[in-house]
Amino acid sequence: MELIIQLIFSFIFTACFGIIFNAPTKAIPYCGFVGAIGWIIYYMLIQINVTEVQASFIGAFVVAIVAQIFARRFKMPMIIFNVSGIIPLVPGGIAYNTMRNIVELDYTMGIQNGMRAFMISGAIAMGLVFAEVIIQLMMKFFKTGLTSMQSFARAKRRLK
Repeated sequence: MELIIQLIFSFIFTACFGIIFNAPTKAIPYCGFVGAIGWIIYYMLIQINVTEVQASFIGAFVVAIVAQIFARRFKMPMIIFNVSGIIPLVPGGIAYNTMRNIVELDYTMGIQNGMRAFMISGAIAMGLVFAEVIIQLMMKFFKTGLTSMQSFARAKRRLK
């Protein structure tokens, strides 16, 4: 039951951010779906004791893959689905606690929370980038049969 509640609220929350970011009207439900999928992946990984950095990476990776699929299907920019999709994963509460701890002169806890927020944010960025690179390599491979690295190696061999 808790998983269903998480799914429903993450869908609504992410779709609302799609509205705030002026996503096209027909893309708003799909923005909600992308965010809900990313959040459920993150939530399930946290439930099985995966670290929040790893869960954020995998959640962002899945968000980017689903966003890429929707972008190609609806012929819209991928950023429409990506931005609203990663909103549930952003460590806003941790960043708030970092600033609160620093203001309260609790520097040790502030640095600890700051590092957590920094690592989670980096994991989200890396998840988005890795998914994009993997999709680009797959598309290149399926179109030409070779990845750019294989083409580079073949061209280098011809020069010898």
